[in-house]
Amino acid sequence: MKLYSYFRSSASFRVRIALNLKGLAYEYVPVHLGKGEQKKAEFAALTSEKFVPLFETDNGRRLTQSMAIIEYLDETHPEPALLPADSLGRARVRALSQIIACEIHPLNNLRVLKYLVHDLAVSDDAKNGWYKHWVRVGLESFEAHLAEAPASTYSHGESPSLVDCCLVPQIFNAQRFDCDLTGLPRTMKVFETCMKLEAFQKAEPSACPDYEA
Repeated sequence: MKLYSYFRSSASFRVRIALNLKGLAYEYVPVHLGKGEQKKAEFAALTSEKFVPLFETDNGRRLTQSMAIIEYLDETHPEPALLPADSLGRARVRALSQIIACEIHPLNNLRVLKYLVHDLAVSDDAKNGWYKHWVRVGLESFEAHLAEAPASTYSHGESPSLVDCCLVPQIFNAQRFDCDLTGLPRTMKVFETCMKLEAFQKAEPSACPDYEA
């Protein structure tokens, strides 16, 4: 298996966590988004989206979109499960995951931030304000959802799930942009618990072969 990844890509980070939780070996293929390597012909020939993560299965089939890749891994390698066995539990985990993957992340990924600066001539301060605003709005919603349910070790239940694969990269990026993470006790407790696990530690940006400080 191959994972085309960029150390700072939170979507790639999600998939790296899932692969580690499953104990699956894979080849890491770096694609530096900051340098525009995703637009080069060699990579563009592999995916029309020209973005990471791009996952290649054992039989050479290619998959895009982190959520779809993780669900594929969960179906083909069921243990440990990243989605609950019950339908309501699966719906909750997917909803929590989508707060991050569909509401926070699309507003704040690299190409959006570059567009704000290069095409709309937004200042760095305004760009950072944009980032912090939407992260905070999304995480407050996430925290409220966690508070609606009894306390658990992870975002849902007593083992890491799809939503934790999404949460940890988002918190990493929020910390990098110096976002306000106060008043999010359940969210930050889950993050800290996850980061005690080797699967999350080995997936973090500084552990990637293409890491740049």
